[in-house]
Amino acid sequence: MKGAGGTSGGAGQFFLGLILMCGGFYLLLNSVVVSSTFGMGARLFGVGGYGVTGGMILIPLVIGIVMIFYNARNVLGWLLAIGAFGAMVFGVIASVSMNLRTMSAFELLCILALAFGGLGLFLRSLRGQANEEREQERTRLRS
Repeated sequence: MKGAGGTSGGAGQFFLGLILMCGGFYLLLNSVVVSSTFGMGARLFGVGGYGVTGGMILIPLVIGIVMIFYNARNVLGWLLAIGAFGAMVFGVIASVSMNLRTMSAFELLCILALAFGGLGLFLRSLRGQANEEREQERTRLRS
């Protein structure tokens, strides 16, 4: 019976690496603080030195929605609504800021060792299987 890496120890390395990697990346992502400056008065875009805010994007959105409810076949209404909605989604995503929370160097090193050590074990278990398959192919071609 062959494990994940093509050897008897491959399955153990695979699962140990997977557990370490998942735990490390969970702790790393759990340490990231995400914040946003999106709001009605926050500047989203700059058009020629003039700041476009979230509230200003709602104006064409509302006008487009009114035009769609008045006449659903109005292309301008659909363009206004979809364009304003797209600008709003883009503005929210563009205003996101990510920072790493305050932690000691020991905590950060432990998290990185878990995440990338687990990734190394995980990839090593998969590499063993590829090497053995190549060896089997070579011996088959020689025969």
